[in-house]
Amino acid sequence: MNSTDSSAGDSRASEPGADSALVRGLRVLTHVAEGGEVSAQDVSAELGLPLSTTYRYLKTLTDFDLIEKQHGRFVPGWRLSAWSGQDITRTRLVEVGHSFLQGLTNRTGKVSVLTVRAGHNAVCLRQVSPSADTGISFRINQVLPIYRGAGQRVLLAYAPPAVIEGALRAVSADVADDHAALARRQHLIADLKDIRARGVAVSHGELIDSAIAVAAPVRVGGEVICSLAVAGRADRVPANLVKSLTPVLTSAAAELGVELSA
Repeated sequence: MNSTDSSAGDSRASEPGADSALVRGLRVLTHVAEGGEVSAQDVSAELGLPLSTTYRYLKTLTDFDLIEKQHGRFVPGWRLSAWSGQDITRTRLVEVGHSFLQGLTNRTGKVSVLTVRAGHNAVCLRQVSPSADTGISFRINQVLPIYRGAGQRVLLAYAPPAVIEGALRAVSADVADDHAALARRQHLIADLKDIRARGVAVSHGELIDSAIAVAAPVRVGGEVICSLAVAGRADRVPANLVKSLTPVLTSAAAELGVELSA
């Protein structure tokens, strides 16, 4: 090809509207991936697309398993997770997570949350909320402090020493008094030890006011790869219910571990 032909080709590629359908599709995919959980109306308003056009793009992305539709909203799909370089277990979690959490929510009547560790933080990978407790849920792909909340602290309890050290620094970073800072660190150390001994964690209003959560680790090949939690409003989760939820949750965590190992 001569330089004239090459220039013409480059010019066509840069013309207004060239590849616009592909660009719009990629923008829709990016919006879902970054938003974690969005509606078609959200995408339409953010990108300035007609709602009917937005639905067509969302349907195509759903057909290719790049996104999933859950209760009228759209979340990143298992294939997108695989392409992002996540390990096979994480990809499998995305693939089976929603249906598994739906079953747990049906059994308990509470919000079910699947959380994974990402470096020194935790990430809400999947969740299912009953209509009564939608106000206490996280966003899918929301980054969470690993030392706050039952689901996150379970992951911290089994994290590498460097991650635990980082959490101990973070938990006392906003405390000016040395004695108060030491007390916070000691409390977290004791809490992590208790989680390892009991196999579950409980939190009260640490990230969301009036919320109570119970969480258990999910193991694959002896390694904790995620946490499974159920949460609800404190006025709907009396102390005796927390106790009764524990065996249901630990059993579900074991079932998920078996499912992921298959």
